[in-house]
Amino acid sequence: MIEVANLSVTLADNPILENYSLSVERGSVLAILGANGVGKTTLLDCIVGLRRPTAGSALSRGRIGYVPQLFHSTFAFSVLDIVLMGRARHIGLFGSPRAKDYEIARKYLALMRVEALGDRPFNELSGGQRQLVMIAQALSSECEIMVLDEPCSALDYKNQSIVIETLRRLNGTMGLTIVFTTHAPQHGLEGWRPTCC
Repeated sequence: MIEVANLSVTLADNPILENYSLSVERGSVLAILGANGVGKTTLLDCIVGLRRPTAGSALSRGRIGYVPQLFHSTFAFSVLDIVLMGRARHIGLFGSPRAKDYEIARKYLALMRVEALGDRPFNELSGGQRQLVMIAQALSSECEIMVLDEPCSALDYKNQSIVIETLRRLNGTMGLTIVFTTHAPQHGLEGWRPTCC
């Protein structure tokens, strides 16, 4: 589903990634562990198509939902509006959200336990709340691959647990392919086995 072959990225004559290869099969989980500043985000940017590698390739087969580490809206969108943006490929360029789109957006807000924030301005949320909303946005796109950059970095322990358990459940019950970066080994090493319901 994801194939990275001999990928290298150089920025301002500084090698960030060198000759990196990996393969992610459909329905599997890849946790990319490493300290800050070692190229984890650069690798994800290549996988989702936000950056062209200097050499090699990164190919993905399947719809990707991407959750960046930090996100700020320039405009005063509500939380529900932000999640509805995940429906863009289903709505079309000049279309308007339909009842089904609202239903799906609210479903994933509830899954992430932030449905009560739906009418709040997104930019007034805490960093952790924003992260949960952005995961709901990616899920509402009905992606096959979810790529997350440090999904727990802005969260307290309770919300870290919600995120990891939700991703584990989505992988186990829906077969969602998950790729995420973290500098916390416990997030990448514990309990990633398919579970029922």
